Amino acid sequence: MLATKLAYRYTKGEMKELLKSLTILIDTREQANTHIQGYFDSKCIDHKNKKLDFGDYSFMLPANEKLGIMRDIYFMDQIAIERKASLTELSNNFTHDRTQFENELIRSNGSKLILLVENAAGYEDIIEHNYRTQYKPKSFLATLHSFKHRYDLDTVFIKPEIAGDYIYRSFYYWLREYLK
Repeated sequence: MLATKLAYRYTKGEMKELLKSLTILIDTREQANTHIQGYFDSKCIDHKNKKLDFGDYSFMLPANEKLGIMRDIYFMDQIAIERKASLTELSNNFTHDRTQFENELIRSNGSKLILLVENAAGYEDIIEHNYRTQYKPKSFLATLHSFKHRYDLDTVFIKPEIAGDYIYRSFYYWLREYLK
């Protein structure tokens, strides 16, 4: 769900300029993400570290006086992506760190939160118990689906190599819709 849209309508050229200036915010506590930062660097996508209240990634638009944006606009309270490097990490979040993980979901209430799991065959791997914890597949799926409905949590399973692209495009197209 998009936040309230802007009253002003930008031209195609102005929108292109704003979308190009999108800057990815990476939570200061995010670990082992050199493949994602490497993608951003290779595509000349601006990014910077900032403490986020929930999620590992969000974005901002820098001030652009020419287009009437007098100060930086942060979208970290409206949309974020929570990244998990593996099903094992997610399984541990659902069991040992469940309260902490669920508190993060509660803090995101009213915002768009996407759970990105770096495992392209993730759903199938959960069913087949292809992860390194004792968490039963039935319980794993029950939590995944319950959180989806309880917190409006979208979950995507993708290869680690394309995580940076997914993060960027998620924010790019969300912002494009917001600016329309």
